[in-house]
Amino acid sequence: MTFLDESAWRGKFYQGGWIRGAGGDVAVIEPATGEEIGRIGCAGPSDVAASAARAAAAQPAWVATPHSARSAILRKAADLWLSHAAEIEDWVVRASGKILPAAQFETHNSTGEIYLADKAVHLPVGNPATEQVALGPIIDERQRDKVHELVTASVGAGARLAAGGTYEGLFYQPTVLAEMSPEMPAYAQEVFGPVAPVIRFATADDAAKLAAETEYGLSLGILTRDVMRGLDLANRIPSGIVHINEQTVDDEANIPFGGVGASGTGARFGGGANADAFTDTRWVTIRGDIARYPF
Repeated sequence: MTFLDESAWRGKFYQGGWIRGAGGDVAVIEPATGEEIGRIGCAGPSDVAASAARAAAAQPAWVATPHSARSAILRKAADLWLSHAAEIEDWVVRASGKILPAAQFETHNSTGEIYLADKAVHLPVGNPATEQVALGPIIDERQRDKVHELVTASVGAGARLAAGGTYEGLFYQPTVLAEMSPEMPAYAQEVFGPVAPVIRFATADDAAKLAAETEYGLSLGILTRDVMRGLDLANRIPSGIVHINEQTVDDEANIPFGGVGASGTGARFGGGANADAFTDTRWVTIRGDIARYPF
């Protein structure tokens, strides 16, 4: 029996055990082949309500559980995730169309999230870290068509197709668009595909203006031989994350993650930011006798 034994979960979802949902089940399609590789349960409104009620009912007991016991549970979960990483990664590759390094990056981060939660049971700690991964060009049909539409519209508006721009099935070729302008669709909208729209600039002020005028502000990457100059440039561009001489894909469990503008939700998640994101601040005053006021 494998860790993710399909006979246990096929057509079901987990709610105190593997159960069939009010919404029936749905097929899991492998993007690279179009074949059905499994079926998962589909929850209905009643299932969502039941899950929320179970979570609320379990919370007081979890809070009252000694931190050492909570820590042991979290460590066991992370150890299981890590020891079965290869099997999990195989499902990620097949179900989402990602290349193996991308799946490995995700299991690495997921395990890190659990280990970080274990540390948070005692005291939130964390140090910045970096990781690199190459993302694959496999996307679903709707996203593929959207990417192609944005590329085609941009070329029609005057951009030059320097590389790529074609696809075979669901495999979209890495694409480079040159001679772009900020109003062209592939630059003005988030593509979420293997497309690099390139705009030339002459000065750091030009670069800052170009980057600051977009409505998005998740992750900023600056490649430069002068790191301090890069930091100065970053201070003029609104974004939730800044990478100097690194890739914007960098993400670690112990790092606060979030964006600004259309890329933001008003919160940060990860590392020390979790305490603010998932708890409420409460002011408590205590004194030995009852305070007397002149009003």
